[in-house]
Amino acid sequence: MTRTTPSPERARLAASLRDLRARTGLSMVGLAERTAFSKSSWERYLNGKSVPPRDAVRELCRLASEPEGRCLALWEIAESEWSGRAAPAPAPAPAPAQRTETAQRTDAAAEAPSTVPEPVPPEHVAREASAPASRDDTRAGNRGAAVAVLASVCAVVVGGVAITLFLVLGQDAPRSSSSASPSASATGPRCRGAACEGRNPMDMKCGVGPQTLASYRTASGAMLELRDSRTCGTSWARMWGTRIGDRLEVTADGRPRSAEVENEADAAAYVYTPMTTTRSGTVVRACFRPAPGGESDGKGECFEGRVR
Repeated sequence: MTRTTPSPERARLAASLRDLRARTGLSMVGLAERTAFSKSSWERYLNGKSVPPRDAVRELCRLASEPEGRCLALWEIAESEWSGRAAPAPAPAPAPAQRTETAQRTDAAAEAPSTVPEPVPPEHVAREASAPASRDDTRAGNRGAAVAVLASVCAVVVGGVAITLFLVLGQDAPRSSSSASPSASATGPRCRGAACEGRNPMDMKCGVGPQTLASYRTASGAMLELRDSRTCGTSWARMWGTRIGDRLEVTADGRPRSAEVENEADAAAYVYTPMTTTRSGTVVRACFRPAPGGESDGKGECFEGRVR
């Protein structure tokens, strides 16, 4: 069954798959000929009308020489939403301070018997009848016990409120100025503007939701992209499908930033250049230098993109 309007999860996956198909240069018919899936199936997958099988995503990544990790992560999110496995989190349990008035009255009633005076022995009845002052003392004692019960109930309520505030605000709530900064950096970028210059975009969390300024495929088959984060105010380049010794350099208004494929692990994954500070309208240039000894024999290839 297909759904008319793609969810955000399926839309992101479909956009990524369309980008991969564009890199392959294949039509829908070409995809059908090179994979186990029909032309109509690919049309649904690329338009976000349905979630493709995991094998379809892997085959498209293979055709585009794209590492599978990112696309499979997007597929997992979209498939969870599609199948209903991404269920909403259960509502939190009510705080201790939210006890009903009935529950408070019940607590008071439960505590009251413990404060009732013990029965007066029979031999004291005559004495109390002849001594009205003693009965007054007893009434005063009862009033004192009632006051004690009321104080206990108030203490329970106040204690519940205090516990709730403790759980909601945290133990260090009065020192919110010092404890708020870690939670903010845990969810957003860890640097902005000039503070990001020369830093790794993944480590600084600037690589979350960036724009792609330009893409390029080298003569050796390596894939290159110029990336930009307006949240951080920076740009960088990345490469994949590379060989050990390949080098990528990115330049904007400042000094060039470069990265090199150093080992097999790098060659099997994305390799990112450090970031350089940019702003709207900045022209960013990337140059690829392949490892010596290949078909290109170290000849460089460059391309550009403009920050929007």
